[in-house]
Amino acid sequence: MPNERRANSIVFATNDGVGVDIEIDKKQVCRYIGYNDNHELSARIASLIDDYAEHAHYLINPLYSYVIKDVEWARGSIAFIEDSIIFKSRVIVRLLERCQQVAIFVVTIGEYLEDTAAKLAKDGLILQATVLDATGSDAVEKVAESVQDRIKKIAGAQGFVTSRRFSPGYCDWNIGQQRMLFSALTGNTVGVRLTGECLMIPQKSISGVIGIGPPSGNVENYNPCNFCKKQDCPGRR
Repeated sequence: MPNERRANSIVFATNDGVGVDIEIDKKQVCRYIGYNDNHELSARIASLIDDYAEHAHYLINPLYSYVIKDVEWARGSIAFIEDSIIFKSRVIVRLLERCQQVAIFVVTIGEYLEDTAAKLAKDGLILQATVLDATGSDAVEKVAESVQDRIKKIAGAQGFVTSRRFSPGYCDWNIGQQRMLFSALTGNTVGVRLTGECLMIPQKSISGVIGIGPPSGNVENYNPCNFCKKQDCPGRR
């Protein structure tokens, strides 16, 4: 199971977007809007996507925070993590049984883009608001991917590999467990806060965990969809 306990886990956080490279994926923006790859866009929508992709950096402030903690014990549907963090989910425990550590993270692009999209919608510019919102969705995914790459490099330096990202609210992991993730970050949540229903503000934020373990544990390939019989799940991978 886990390595010897480390003296302290350190939260790594950024107060600006330094080191976060964001290049908007226009095809992914189209998917967020609802178009498939074979759909021919109107000139108006294509122009909006091009414009927002080029100028998105004026509207986003990419921020992230993460901490790496030891997995102390994981069985059934309960995992005990260093510093009294408890995760309750069979899907997550199946992953953490293979892991020695877990990275806990939150990323955001701030509120400015979503506030701008809301203002556009209020002014009746629904198309512009929709395209801008989709651009923001891709931008925050890019921040999460950047943090995931950082954690992968840290794990690789220890001879470990990393899993894909998992977030509360997916599979059987109750969204209320957001509180545990935020507790693990000891206040370093880069301005992201939780509502009473454990939704994040700003909305263009992502939180979650990444498993870290030896290559022999098949951590990289762990996919809960292989154990799930729900074929019509929109999050199926």
